[in-house]
Amino acid sequence: MEMAESSLFKQHVIDPVICIRCNTCEATCPVGAITHDDRNYVVDAEKCNHCMACVPPCPTGSIDNWRNMPRAKAYSLTEQLGWYELPEELSTAALEAAGVSPSAIVEQAALSPQATSVDPAQLAGFQSAKYGSVLPPWSAAHPFTNLYGPKAEQAFVVATVTGNARVTEVGKDYDTHHIVLDFGAIPFPVLEGQSIGIIPPGCDQHGRAHHPRQYSVASPRNGERPGYNNLSLTIKRVLENHQGQPVRGVASNFMCDLKIGDKVQVTGPFGSSFLMPNHPRSSIVMICTGTGSAPMRAMTEWRRRMRQSGKFEGGKLMLFFGARTQQELPYFGPLQSLPRDFIDIELAFSRTPGQAKRYVQDAMRDRSADLALLLRDPNAFFFVCGLKAMEEGVLMTLRDVAVQAGMDWESLGATMKREGRLHLETY
Repeated sequence: MEMAESSLFKQHVIDPVICIRCNTCEATCPVGAITHDDRNYVVDAEKCNHCMACVPPCPTGSIDNWRNMPRAKAYSLTEQLGWYELPEELSTAALEAAGVSPSAIVEQAALSPQATSVDPAQLAGFQSAKYGSVLPPWSAAHPFTNLYGPKAEQAFVVATVTGNARVTEVGKDYDTHHIVLDFGAIPFPVLEGQSIGIIPPGCDQHGRAHHPRQYSVASPRNGERPGYNNLSLTIKRVLENHQGQPVRGVASNFMCDLKIGDKVQVTGPFGSSFLMPNHPRSSIVMICTGTGSAPMRAMTEWRRRMRQSGKFEGGKLMLFFGARTQQELPYFGPLQSLPRDFIDIELAFSRTPGQAKRYVQDAMRDRSADLALLLRDPNAFFFVCGLKAMEEGVLMTLRDVAVQAGMDWESLGATMKREGRLHLETY
């Protein structure tokens, strides 16, 4: 009795060497096919429909990988979570031994992954991620990406710590630092909205070198200190996981404990779409929580410096910033010193004793009239950064504001995505 021929397919896989654990792919996937543990991001072959939604937003190209596999022997999630590097392609002999016909192998080799339509049943409910643009604003400066990393000529560059200051009040559950890194004479150009990778020293429990961790840049394009080749980061010390269990984040604790003069291995820069517009009359609406404030600080500081130089010609800056308490809000003091005719700030605190919970979407609803005007404005750009849990509430609020103002949200959302006017970066 002959063995039944095994079907062949291209399995979507993520390269663990290149991945910087930014969560963009998982946040973008419309069918929930991507998941992760504390080491790897992986794709569920049973759920993935090759819609390709996750491919353009990936900052490193780690997601752009496929393996020809017999359907019956597809890599399981458990196998992928244990990878330190991608497995080699199965040879023709191995595929034939698994029951794949030679003709099927030839045909599959000629095919590229094709985007497929998503089953509407799988997309029931409001899907906030689909509105996020993968195109930068038309006037954004050209970004440099992946200058250093596994696929670059140089795997990393060494930066020196020149500043490390706490930017939240002292508390047992929060500890956020503003860290300045100097690159000396080594080129490392970044734009507002980009991120870098930090490689923690040492090895994991399996004896392998740690993977890079991604952090958004908190300084503008000319550096934390203009005229110097430096940048800053906003990093919260991780002391518990999403389930509330005590952990010590490897990279966050390493960074928060750094001293002046310490050395850090850096990869990147990353990011080619979450970039601020450059035309001077553009308006920017920034919506963030916690360390999601880093790119917003960069954008605000660049505009402030432009204003000081006399090159700022108008355009509105509006910031919605949420935290559990005032004490946990990074940069609370500096925020209060910014001129109100320069930036319109709304703070929202969800855990202030004796007060009702208030989230960023509540603050947005209070300013619905102003937001409606900006939604109509083709020169207004919206940036959302922070915890993944905020994303749906923020996008639904924008939808409600638009509908109440007589706008067709689906049409508006599609236009904003196409024009690079609505950007999401949540984790």
